[in-house]
Amino acid sequence: MGLKESLHNFKEKNKDKKWLPAFSAIHTFLYLPNETTHNGTHIKVADDLKRTMNTVIMAMVPCLIFGMFNAGYQHNLQVGEVQAAAGSFFSSEFWTMANFMIGFWKILPLVIVSYGVGLGIEFIFAIIKGHEVEEGYLVTGMLVPLIVPVDIPLWMLAVAVVFGVVIGKEVFGGTGMNILNPALTIRAFLFFAYPTWMSGDKVWVEGAVERTKEIAAGANLDAISGETILGSLAQGKEAGYEVMDMFLGFIPGSVGETSALLILLGGLFLIFAKIGSWRIMLSSVIGALVMGLIFNQVVDSGWITESSKFYGLMSTVWWHHLLIGGFAFGTVFMATDPVTASQTNKGKWIYGFFVGFISIMIRVFNPAYPEGVMLAILLMNVFAPTIDHYVVQGNVKKRKKRLKAKVA
Repeated sequence: MGLKESLHNFKEKNKDKKWLPAFSAIHTFLYLPNETTHNGTHIKVADDLKRTMNTVIMAMVPCLIFGMFNAGYQHNLQVGEVQAAAGSFFSSEFWTMANFMIGFWKILPLVIVSYGVGLGIEFIFAIIKGHEVEEGYLVTGMLVPLIVPVDIPLWMLAVAVVFGVVIGKEVFGGTGMNILNPALTIRAFLFFAYPTWMSGDKVWVEGAVERTKEIAAGANLDAISGETILGSLAQGKEAGYEVMDMFLGFIPGSVGETSALLILLGGLFLIFAKIGSWRIMLSSVIGALVMGLIFNQVVDSGWITESSKFYGLMSTVWWHHLLIGGFAFGTVFMATDPVTASQTNKGKWIYGFFVGFISIMIRVFNPAYPEGVMLAILLMNVFAPTIDHYVVQGNVKKRKKRLKAKVA
């Protein structure tokens, strides 16, 4: 008897046990359930929800590994241990074991806390409510460490995960029932509850906060500055990085959001696997570009001057908005969330366009928080059901008109 059959038999013998949902979660993670349909749909394929989630995680793994190298690179660059990486993606200054180990030991705890706390809550809810452990947190657990600063305290992350899973998902009924994207709910909680750890110029480079404390205590050290491009532009400064650096990801930022190249490859992989919505991704990019062009036109027309607090971000070259901040990551991995995004094809175009359009609008008009994609996606999550409703009603009206025309 093989392991698969043994596990299945063990599960059958313990059907009435309270802890069975916890066992089933591990069982079905390893094997497809050995079940046969008795009614309804009789076609089953291998890509169930758990394996769909695993595919999304695979698309994010390159961002995670790159984030580990980048965390160490940004730190070592600030303390003068390495030279700035050249324009090539395979720069020898970037892909070093020293860079990786710094990032690895900073980011691995974020991953462990995210999965440990989030899945722990999922298991508790499953056992109490007597249902199978839902797979939704598999992706959320990977998203969370990728969208936070590398130096975020672990206890803050744990508190935010508890809030995001319980308030953002379980109170609505669990996976598939939530209105807001759970990962962005967690990030929004962190931003509003602990804003000094989610913004400013000290949280994006490993060691910058600690070095600031040491200097304040009297240590004779050079300060570490990790200001992001958006932070610089919001203050009217130059971006300070070449376009190729922005595209490759050799810039400060949230752990997994810096490399537009790897995010693009992840998005293409999801589209190829028929998991990510290309309509949402493309329309979001179009919306961002339209908003960027409008702002550039406002600057070119002389409607605002360099003394305006909006000038820095408003005068940013329209397509550069795609390469900086968390726009690319949010568009590919979070705006396309199949639960919280629009479901109809036309609705996806509308939903995605406004995600991009509003992201750049918030980015420009809110210098205190120049990263707008989080708020834009959460806002459009709320409107997604309304968009789908009017799209469906529009189709119903069209069909009724066609029917009347045929009868007449």
